[in-house]
Amino acid sequence: MAQSDVPPPNLPPKPPSLPSDAEEETAPPRKRPRTHAPSRPAPAPAAEATPSAPSTSTNTASSPIHRFSIQPLDRFQGASASIKRPREVTHFSYDDNHEYREDDSSISYYHPPRLNTDLKEGFSTFHHYEETTNPHLDSLLRALASKERQTGEKVDVDFVTWRGMMTKIMTAPYDMFAEFSMFATRIDGTIYIEEDFDGRAAQRAAEKDRPPPRWQARNAPDHKMMTYWGYKFEVLSLLPTPPPDTPREVIDARIAAPVSNHAQHCSIVRTSFGPHSLLLGGEVDGLSGPKPPPTSDAPIPWIELKTSEELPPNPTHRDIIKFERKLLKFWAQSFLLGVPKVVVGWRSKMGILRGVQDIETGKIPGMVRRGTGCWDGNVCINFAAAFLGWLKENVGDDGVYRVELRKKAGVVEVQRVGDGTADIVTKEFTEWRTGMGGKDRKADAEVKDE
Repeated sequence: MAQSDVPPPNLPPKPPSLPSDAEEETAPPRKRPRTHAPSRPAPAPAAEATPSAPSTSTNTASSPIHRFSIQPLDRFQGASASIKRPREVTHFSYDDNHEYREDDSSISYYHPPRLNTDLKEGFSTFHHYEETTNPHLDSLLRALASKERQTGEKVDVDFVTWRGMMTKIMTAPYDMFAEFSMFATRIDGTIYIEEDFDGRAAQRAAEKDRPPPRWQARNAPDHKMMTYWGYKFEVLSLLPTPPPDTPREVIDARIAAPVSNHAQHCSIVRTSFGPHSLLLGGEVDGLSGPKPPPTSDAPIPWIELKTSEELPPNPTHRDIIKFERKLLKFWAQSFLLGVPKVVVGWRSKMGILRGVQDIETGKIPGMVRRGTGCWDGNVCINFAAAFLGWLKENVGDDGVYRVELRKKAGVVEVQRVGDGTADIVTKEFTEWRTGMGGKDRKADAEVKDE
């Protein structure tokens, strides 16, 4: 199939083809979560991973539990809350050793991959990076403080977190298996949120040890292989330099290039949901064109790369609704960082790349509305806006709070679980902001004296 906006020959032109349940529900996320939680002892082995509390936790028996019900969804219907288009505040990179770099050295550029490539190639030499210690919000705050030093201006927002946390919140109304555990702390009016690192690590360990479903064929790829396919697709689709500046031999060599997830580029954007302002950080896969200068108001042409299994020639309604449910996460992830395009690599059951399709992020909710209508983008936005407002009311200035949604519970709970900030916010960032506040007060005093 030509590498264009048209689905593979065996797929209907509308809606696009469907990924397999196994890839979505049994494989760990293709992207390493960038959000985590306070340091604490590893939880005891259990059949089901349970959220842990910060090492600074106190007796919370008397701490009230505040609850936010997801249902009924009709209270979130109608026109969406006002949204400000995400605008990049700053960025940073991780190099080939996954070391922090305050530059754009790890930006990649999209160029269509060669079709009929086996995504399994190179699996045995995959250079895989996975967090073993809790990184909290460290890199995001480090980049933010550096930006503020350069400009002398504080980036004042209501919430600071990684994109992954807001994706979980935004998609909760329509995710039947939604569950999350986060930690939040408020400093000088800003709420900082990160994932429960230990709880998520325990959950992943349990998933790795879980035997395959009985219905799964013996020769079916396991979740490690399916995770690798996503990384391989990235290597096949990206270049270290803009395509016009890249020699043909470099482009052709991508098929045998080593696969690693150590190098990454992260964009940090400012956006808002209704009256609630947010600073979000997240990994971006690459650019489809030149990046506009910081002074430009033009959107950055980022692309998000995804892989999905192609459909048989006659997809059923069940097939379509499964895919449109997966589109929910595609849309939310890209919408939150202002990524305008999702590039989907359609693959066979055994990982052969069959086709490539571009989907505009802004058109995804309409595709679903005209299709099965299994989710509503406006409801997701209004739910997120209402939830953020409720969180403001229930996260105080007096410690660490757990924000938790248990599977199939339908209710998000918030409870104070500890003192201090439990390293959610780094000491260096706190000291920087404290010093910055002192400068602001001095400047205000000088203005009053004039």
